[in-house]
Amino acid sequence: MRKKTFAAAALLAAATMTLSACGGGDDSNSPVAVVSEDTSQQAATVLDQPFEKPDLVLTDTQGKKYDLRKETAGKPTLVYFGYTNCPDICPLTMNNLAVAKKQLSKADQDKLRIVFVTTDPDRDTPSALGKWLKGIDPQVVGLSGDFDTIQAGARTLGISIEPPHKDKNGKTVSTHGTQVIAFSPKTDGGYLLYGEDATVDDYTKDLPKIIKGENP
Repeated sequence: MRKKTFAAAALLAAATMTLSACGGGDDSNSPVAVVSEDTSQQAATVLDQPFEKPDLVLTDTQGKKYDLRKETAGKPTLVYFGYTNCPDICPLTMNNLAVAKKQLSKADQDKLRIVFVTTDPDRDTPSALGKWLKGIDPQVVGLSGDFDTIQAGARTLGISIEPPHKDKNGKTVSTHGTQVIAFSPKTDGGYLLYGEDATVDDYTKDLPKIIKGENP
């Protein structure tokens, strides 16, 4: 169950970029990010006004407090909101990132921070997140916590999240935007936005530049 959500507005209305979510829902109060250049041929959308890193203090997979701003300050960081029971987009996105990351040098791998914030904290406990991420990339930071806090943090990035609900088949689903936001190690600003169609090759090509805080 998917829907289209406006994630970034290009300079021309016709070039407005839309992204899908796992499920349905909308958040008309989400901020709008302006694209600084024509990136129609690129996987990444370069934002003219970078997002401020969310002020999120949640719990990591070890059960310890994790202050997103403090822990990732000055480090190239990719942030994605999703949930472990997601049937398609979430595991695909995280595996794409993990595979691309392995193409980096060991030094650059250690610099990069990939943060997965659950949109389904009731089921995605720190332990459950840890088990799921271990099969993808043990270095990924998995965060869980209060849903309202997570939802508010995502909203500052223009990412819409709705409380998990049961579909017509009685299965619990989580509706969330599928953007990956890249934060610069130079400014800590979220200056790149990737949609669900970004491939392993896209990330493999762009990660070395993201490590340096450069545009793809």
